[in-house]
Amino acid sequence: MNFTRRELLWLAAGAASAPGFAAESLFAEIPPAQSGIRFIHESAMSAKRHLPETMGPGAAFLDYDNDGWMDIYLVNSGPSDFYTPAKPIRNALYKNNRNGTFTDVTEEAGVGGGTFGMGVAVGDFDNDGWPDLFVTSYGKCILYKNNRNGSFSDVTASAGVATPGWTTSAVWFDYDNDGKLDLFVCSFVDYSPEHRLACGNNALGKYFYCIPRPFLPTVSFLYHNNGNGTFTEVGKNSIIGKTKGKGLGVVATDINNDGRMDLFVANDTVQEFLYINRGPGPNGTWKWQEAGLEANIAFSEAGKVRSGMGVDAADLGNRGWQDLFLANVDQEMFNVYQNNKDETFQDVSNLEGVAQATRLLSGWGLKYFDYDNDGAVDLILANGHPDDMIAEYSLKVSWKEPLLLFHQEADGKLHNVSDRGGPAFHELYNARGLAVGDFDNDGAIDVLVCVNGGRPLLLKNNAAAGNNWLGLKLEGVTANRDGIGAKIVWTAGGKTFHRLKNSGGSYLSSHDPREVLGIGVAQKIDSVEIHWPGPSKQIDRLTKLPLNTYVKVVEGKGIVPNQPGSH
Repeated sequence: MNFTRRELLWLAAGAASAPGFAAESLFAEIPPAQSGIRFIHESAMSAKRHLPETMGPGAAFLDYDNDGWMDIYLVNSGPSDFYTPAKPIRNALYKNNRNGTFTDVTEEAGVGGGTFGMGVAVGDFDNDGWPDLFVTSYGKCILYKNNRNGSFSDVTASAGVATPGWTTSAVWFDYDNDGKLDLFVCSFVDYSPEHRLACGNNALGKYFYCIPRPFLPTVSFLYHNNGNGTFTEVGKNSIIGKTKGKGLGVVATDINNDGRMDLFVANDTVQEFLYINRGPGPNGTWKWQEAGLEANIAFSEAGKVRSGMGVDAADLGNRGWQDLFLANVDQEMFNVYQNNKDETFQDVSNLEGVAQATRLLSGWGLKYFDYDNDGAVDLILANGHPDDMIAEYSLKVSWKEPLLLFHQEADGKLHNVSDRGGPAFHELYNARGLAVGDFDNDGAIDVLVCVNGGRPLLLKNNAAAGNNWLGLKLEGVTANRDGIGAKIVWTAGGKTFHRLKNSGGSYLSSHDPREVLGIGVAQKIDSVEIHWPGPSKQIDRLTKLPLNTYVKVVEGKGIVPNQPGSH
């Protein structure tokens, strides 16, 4: 039997069958004609193959108007020192019409961008209850403050976050537990005109997209929230400002259960960083330890650097400890890191079946999430090779690649169920960012996949039907308003489940801030405990809980009834 390149990639990833033989559809793509999302990313691909052209874009789920329904923000490219668009290009904000459709409200919202955009991080930095936007780019970053009237204001300069260079992923988190969100911004390579390189091949007679290895690394940025609408860059006062990397993905999580949020940073062609938060230092400083080497996540098991791109963290084994994930380029395989509970990790990628499934793929956006609400963490991966000419010098690797979906089965392992994912999982894409969020408020977490030079994929989740759930919108009081860093423990059906409200993860993207607690076929949730971060360390214990609805939980007050989006 002869297989196409698409079928070979599919079978190499360990799918049960070749495309076209799916037994059922776990996710259904909502086409633009139905959703109203007609955005197309402009990659700006040129004959010179400038590296930023192949790296974007990202996206976000957010409720910008506080009506209880997730809206969508999509990042685009734009003018730069190597690209002048023939016609205007802008980012896009789509308002959720609450009926499965979206309306473009970019102009009235004032969030069109204007730089060569990369990614977006969503967080309520001023604790006013309205989400703000931080947009990264090749060029000037933008901080959009939510005006609470459907519009945003560019406060980048006044806030002090006009980050230079080429920035990629960013994450909002409260590293000092003072109740205000701080900001970490990944910096990629030095691509300034004086340090720009061109990559070519005499055999092809063309330019191609460079592997980032020859480019100079840069330092990333940590901004402390001053509580008055301004930020101070404090990374320079710690190891963060002294370790040069090539940062692409970042997730804020607590790897050692000390109540302080740490940072896992994916670097491309240099070692990965694990910044462990060690708390207050002398003279008002803050102590960070870069412990990637000691933690066994800096290099591959063979001791080699990798092309780290997407990352995430979750309690994969439901043990009360955060495990990590790292996506790399083809031939390197992706990494599932199990937490050893002593600030070290074990690579269990082969045991999970993820290593072999990803051997020929290059991973970007990804997410650990419970797509079927059975209480166990699953995984989705968005893939695509960075070089559009890869097929000209590789017989096995393709520029466009399949999405992969893994389900955690009763044996506690991740099983490749991509063949049941639906038609979108049977196609190939040049995918980049990926965000998850429940756009139709049915409790089943949907997926948004960004495509470099193409239109995004909005995938409706059909996999959770029949399983019960409870959705939480956390609102901190002394803790940060978004509740980032909160620990959630819930019991149902004789089982106890653990979750940490992380921030960031994936690649260039930001997720629905609500937490959906799946309980499978159990008929009730016995209790939910929320351990709030921040000064008070408040613990709220909730009982007599509703099912299959969203509720708002305020620190110290419990459930606040009759919120938008509840049903």
